[in-house]
Amino acid sequence: MGEALTRALVLDFGGVISKTLFETHAMSEAALGLQPGTLTWRGPFDPETDAPWRTMQAGEMTEREYWALRMRETGALVGEAWSEFPQFVGRLRGADPAAVIRPEALAAIGKAKAAGCRLAILSNELDLFYGEDFRARLPFLADFDLIVDATHTGILKPDPRAFGLVTEGLGLPASACVFVDDQARNLRGAEAVGMPYVHFDVTQPGDSYSRALALLCQGD
Repeated sequence: MGEALTRALVLDFGGVISKTLFETHAMSEAALGLQPGTLTWRGPFDPETDAPWRTMQAGEMTEREYWALRMRETGALVGEAWSEFPQFVGRLRGADPAAVIRPEALAAIGKAKAAGCRLAILSNELDLFYGEDFRARLPFLADFDLIVDATHTGILKPDPRAFGLVTEGLGLPASACVFVDDQARNLRGAEAVGMPYVHFDVTQPGDSYSRALALLCQGD
Protein backbone atom coordinates (compact mmCIF):
# COMPACT_ATOMS: atom_id res chain seq x y z
CA MET A 1 0.00 0.00 0.00
CA GLY A 2 2.90 2.36 -0.65
CA GLU A 3 2.36 5.62 1.21
CA ALA A 4 0.72 3.70 4.02
CA LEU A 5 0.84 6.32 6.75
CA THR A 6 -1.04 8.79 4.58
CA ARG A 7 -4.19 6.64 4.44
CA ALA A 8 -6.81 5.47 6.92
CA LEU A 9 -9.57 2.90 7.26
CA VAL A 10 -12.56 4.43 9.07
CA LEU A 11 -15.14 1.96 10.36
CA ASP A 12 -18.57 2.11 11.87
CA PHE A 13 -18.81 -0.26 14.84
CA GLY A 14 -22.22 -1.94 15.12
CA GLY A 15 -22.85 -4.14 12.10
CA VAL A 16 -19.41 -3.51 10.61
CA ILE A 17 -17.03 -4.60 13.39
CA SER A 18 -19.54 -6.47 15.53
CA LYS A 19 -22.23 -8.84 14.34
CA THR A 20 -25.71 -7.39 14.40
CA LEU A 21 -28.26 -8.43 17.00
CA PHE A 22 -30.20 -9.92 14.09
CA GLU A 23 -27.43 -12.46 13.55
CA THR A 24 -27.19 -13.55 17.17
CA HIS A 25 -30.79 -14.38 18.05
CA ALA A 26 -29.84 -17.91 19.11
CA MET A 27 -27.28 -16.51 21.56
CA SER A 28 -29.78 -13.94 22.82
CA GLU A 29 -32.56 -16.48 23.30
CA ALA A 30 -30.22 -18.74 25.26
CA ALA A 31 -29.06 -15.83 27.44
CA LEU A 32 -32.64 -14.78 28.17
CA GLY A 33 -34.03 -18.28 28.65
CA LEU A 34 -36.36 -17.95 25.67
CA GLN A 35 -37.44 -20.74 23.34
CA PRO A 36 -35.50 -20.88 20.04
CA GLY A 37 -37.28 -18.89 17.38
CA THR A 38 -38.89 -16.45 19.84
CA LEU A 39 -37.05 -13.42 18.43
CA THR A 40 -38.31 -12.99 14.90
CA TRP A 41 -37.18 -9.50 13.86
CA ARG A 42 -34.52 -9.84 11.19
CA GLY A 43 -33.88 -6.33 9.88
CA PRO A 44 -31.74 -6.41 6.72
CA PHE A 45 -31.80 -10.20 6.65
CA ASP A 46 -35.57 -10.28 6.03
CA PRO A 47 -36.88 -6.71 5.58
CA GLU A 48 -40.28 -7.89 4.36
CA THR A 49 -41.13 -9.32 7.78
CA ASP A 50 -39.72 -6.39 9.80
CA ALA A 51 -42.00 -3.40 9.30
CA PRO A 52 -40.22 -1.13 11.82
CA TRP A 53 -36.94 -1.78 10.02
CA ARG A 54 -38.50 -0.70 6.74
CA THR A 55 -39.86 2.40 8.48
CA MET A 56 -36.38 3.22 9.76
CA GLN A 57 -34.81 2.69 6.35
CA ALA A 58 -37.39 5.06 4.87
CA GLY A 59 -36.23 7.77 7.27
CA GLU A 60 -39.48 7.78 9.25
CA MET A 61 -37.83 6.41 12.40
CA THR A 62 -34.29 6.88 13.71
CA GLU A 63 -31.98 3.97 14.37
CA ARG A 64 -32.11 4.73 18.09
CA GLU A 65 -35.93 4.67 17.98
CA TYR A 66 -35.86 1.31 16.23
CA TRP A 67 -33.65 -0.24 18.88
CA ALA A 68 -35.64 1.39 21.69
CA LEU A 69 -38.70 -0.42 20.30
CA ARG A 70 -36.87 -3.76 20.18
CA MET A 71 -35.54 -3.16 23.69
CA ARG A 72 -39.05 -2.61 25.07
CA GLU A 73 -40.45 -5.63 23.23
CA THR A 74 -37.66 -7.96 24.29
CA GLY A 75 -37.73 -6.79 27.89
CA ALA A 76 -41.46 -7.47 28.03
CA LEU A 77 -40.84 -11.07 26.95
CA VAL A 78 -38.80 -11.71 30.12
CA GLY A 79 -40.66 -9.37 32.45
CA GLU A 80 -37.89 -6.80 32.60
CA ALA A 81 -37.96 -3.06 31.84
CA TRP A 82 -34.63 -1.83 30.52
CA SER A 83 -34.15 1.92 30.48
CA GLU A 84 -30.70 1.99 28.89
CA PHE A 85 -29.28 0.32 25.81
CA PRO A 86 -26.26 -1.24 27.61
CA GLN A 87 -28.73 -3.17 29.79
CA PHE A 88 -30.44 -4.49 26.67
CA VAL A 89 -27.24 -5.37 24.83
CA GLY A 90 -25.61 -6.78 27.95
CA ARG A 91 -28.53 -9.13 28.63
CA LEU A 92 -28.61 -10.34 25.04
CA ARG A 93 -24.89 -10.80 24.62
CA GLY A 94 -23.63 -11.74 28.04
CA ALA A 95 -20.16 -11.11 29.40
CA ASP A 96 -18.08 -11.96 26.34
CA PRO A 97 -18.32 -9.17 23.74
CA ALA A 98 -15.41 -10.69 21.80
CA ALA A 99 -17.70 -13.55 20.79
CA VAL A 100 -19.70 -11.27 18.49
CA ILE A 101 -16.80 -9.48 16.78
CA ARG A 102 -16.65 -10.32 13.10
CA PRO A 103 -13.56 -12.38 12.21
CA GLU A 104 -13.59 -10.60 8.84
CA ALA A 105 -13.26 -7.30 10.71
CA LEU A 106 -10.26 -8.48 12.71
CA ALA A 107 -8.62 -9.77 9.52
CA ALA A 108 -9.16 -6.47 7.67
CA ILE A 109 -7.98 -4.41 10.65
CA GLY A 110 -4.86 -6.56 10.81
CA LYS A 111 -4.14 -6.10 7.10
CA ALA A 112 -4.62 -2.35 7.25
CA LYS A 113 -2.41 -2.06 10.32
CA ALA A 114 0.30 -4.26 8.79
CA ALA A 115 0.32 -2.00 5.74
CA GLY A 116 0.91 1.03 7.97
CA CYS A 117 -2.54 2.54 7.51
CA ARG A 118 -4.24 4.53 10.24
CA LEU A 119 -7.38 3.15 11.90
CA ALA A 120 -10.44 5.02 13.17
CA ILE A 121 -13.97 4.31 14.35
CA LEU A 122 -16.83 6.69 13.62
CA SER A 123 -19.92 5.61 15.55
CA ASN A 124 -23.22 7.22 16.44
CA GLU A 125 -23.73 5.26 19.63
CA LEU A 126 -20.76 3.10 20.65
CA ASP A 127 -20.82 3.84 24.38
CA LEU A 128 -24.57 4.56 24.37
CA PHE A 129 -25.35 1.03 23.21
CA TYR A 130 -22.55 -0.97 24.78
CA GLY A 131 -21.53 0.97 27.89
CA GLU A 132 -18.28 2.77 28.58
CA ASP A 133 -16.57 -0.33 30.04
CA PHE A 134 -17.12 -2.23 26.80
CA ARG A 135 -13.97 -0.93 25.10
CA ALA A 136 -11.69 -2.31 27.82
CA ARG A 137 -12.92 -5.83 27.05
CA LEU A 138 -11.89 -5.63 23.39
CA PRO A 139 -8.09 -5.52 23.21
CA PHE A 140 -7.99 -4.94 19.44
CA LEU A 141 -9.44 -1.45 19.97
CA ALA A 142 -6.01 -0.42 21.22
CA ASP A 143 -4.88 -0.61 17.58
CA PHE A 144 -7.15 2.30 16.65
CA ASP A 145 -5.65 5.75 16.39
CA LEU A 146 -8.98 7.49 16.91
CA ILE A 147 -12.52 6.74 18.11
CA VAL A 148 -15.19 9.37 17.43
CA ASP A 149 -18.43 8.51 19.21
CA ALA A 150 -21.54 10.69 18.96
CA THR A 151 -22.53 9.45 22.41
CA HIS A 152 -20.08 12.11 23.57
CA THR A 153 -19.76 14.53 20.64
CA GLY A 154 -23.50 14.83 20.00
CA ILE A 155 -22.83 15.02 16.25
CA LEU A 156 -24.57 12.15 14.48
CA LYS A 157 -23.73 10.73 11.08
CA PRO A 158 -24.48 11.69 8.35
CA ASP A 159 -23.68 15.22 9.56
CA PRO A 160 -20.50 16.20 7.66
CA ARG A 161 -19.12 17.63 10.90
CA ALA A 162 -18.82 14.11 12.28
CA PHE A 163 -16.53 13.22 9.40
CA GLY A 164 -14.63 16.44 10.01
CA LEU A 165 -13.84 15.24 13.51
CA VAL A 166 -12.24 12.15 11.97
CA THR A 167 -10.10 14.01 9.45
CA GLU A 168 -9.06 16.57 12.05
CA GLY A 169 -8.27 13.89 14.59
CA LEU A 170 -6.20 11.87 12.13
CA GLY A 171 -4.63 14.89 10.47
CA LEU A 172 -5.55 13.52 7.05
CA PRO A 173 -7.65 14.82 4.16
CA ALA A 174 -10.98 13.11 3.57
CA SER A 175 -9.71 11.77 0.26
CA ALA A 176 -7.07 9.73 2.11
CA CYS A 177 -9.68 7.85 4.15
CA VAL A 178 -12.05 5.01 3.32
CA PHE A 179 -15.27 4.94 5.34
CA VAL A 180 -17.30 1.77 5.89
CA ASP A 181 -20.88 1.76 7.23
CA ASP A 182 -23.85 -0.59 6.95
CA GLN A 183 -26.41 2.24 6.99
CA ALA A 184 -26.71 3.77 3.53
CA ARG A 185 -27.90 7.15 4.79
CA ASN A 186 -24.69 7.61 6.80
CA LEU A 187 -22.69 7.42 3.59
CA ARG A 188 -24.17 10.76 2.52
CA GLY A 189 -21.93 12.47 5.06
CA ALA A 190 -18.82 10.80 3.65
CA GLU A 191 -19.86 11.80 0.15
CA ALA A 192 -20.42 15.39 1.27
CA VAL A 193 -16.84 15.74 2.50
CA GLY A 194 -15.25 13.80 -0.37
CA MET A 195 -14.41 10.67 1.61
CA PRO A 196 -14.42 7.40 -0.37
CA TYR A 197 -16.81 4.86 1.13
CA VAL A 198 -18.14 1.32 1.04
CA HIS A 199 -21.72 0.40 1.86
CA PHE A 200 -21.18 -2.60 4.13
CA ASP A 201 -23.46 -5.56 3.40
CA VAL A 202 -24.01 -7.40 6.69
CA THR A 203 -25.03 -10.49 4.72
CA GLN A 204 -21.66 -10.49 2.89
CA PRO A 205 -19.08 -9.17 5.37
CA GLY A 206 -16.07 -10.73 3.66
CA ASP A 207 -16.89 -9.18 0.30
CA SER A 208 -17.51 -5.79 1.91
CA TYR A 209 -14.13 -5.76 3.62
CA SER A 210 -12.42 -6.87 0.43
CA ARG A 211 -13.95 -3.89 -1.37
CA ALA A 212 -12.86 -1.54 1.40
CA LEU A 213 -9.27 -2.76 1.34
CA ALA A 214 -9.20 -2.58 -2.46
CA LEU A 215 -10.42 1.01 -2.29
CA LEU A 216 -7.78 1.80 0.30
CA CYS A 217 -5.12 0.45 -2.07
CA GLN A 218 -6.30 2.65 -4.93
CA GLY A 219 -4.64 5.62 -3.28
CA ASP A 220 -1.20 4.04 -3.61
